[in-house]
Amino acid sequence: MKKVNSHTDSLSSNISVSDIAGGIPYDKSTDEKYMKKALQQARKAAKIGEVPIGCVIVYEDKIIGRGYNRRKKDKNTLSHAELIAIRKASRVMGDWRLEGCTMYVTLEPCQMCAGAIVQARMDRVVIAAMSPKSGCAGSIINLLQMDEFNHRVEITTGVLEKDCSSFLSSFFVDLRKRLKTENESVETGVVLNNEAEECDMKGNNT
Repeated sequence: MKKVNSHTDSLSSNISVSDIAGGIPYDKSTDEKYMKKALQQARKAAKIGEVPIGCVIVYEDKIIGRGYNRRKKDKNTLSHAELIAIRKASRVMGDWRLEGCTMYVTLEPCQMCAGAIVQARMDRVVIAAMSPKSGCAGSIINLLQMDEFNHRVEITTGVLEKDCSSFLSSFFVDLRKRLKTENESVETGVVLNNEAEECDMKGNNT
């Protein structure tokens, strides 16, 4: 069984084939519509100086949860886009289970967020850009589809990949320039380089 479906494999069609045997095909235009909403969330993170990662959760064609990275702003390890969106979606659903929901996220989830997605019993995750050095939905490890777990999540990748990866790359380029002109501290520079490396996207040439 094919583990991960990529929209880049089916550019000639508006329909992406489900990666679950016998599953319902997904409409590419719908996936792109909601990924644009996730990118809007990422732009909010960029405006407050956070690494621009955004996320929305959709249930029955309605957004029930939105989130963007706020880790520095909140001074909280848990303030990742995915976890914020999950908390909001759970309030709307009135349940910790998010069965029937699809998450759209601009960058491949880390180990913490991937674990939360599995715990929330999410049906599907749509990812824009993969993160070879920190991603846990197929890059380093695929926590979303481990046979050992009692729940596995369907994955689609490559939706608006160029748009999302370019935006993230541009953020780090601009931030480096700004910090250089502002006489950045050694500590700030080290943290910035670590975050940039951690978020290095597949196919990023910057």
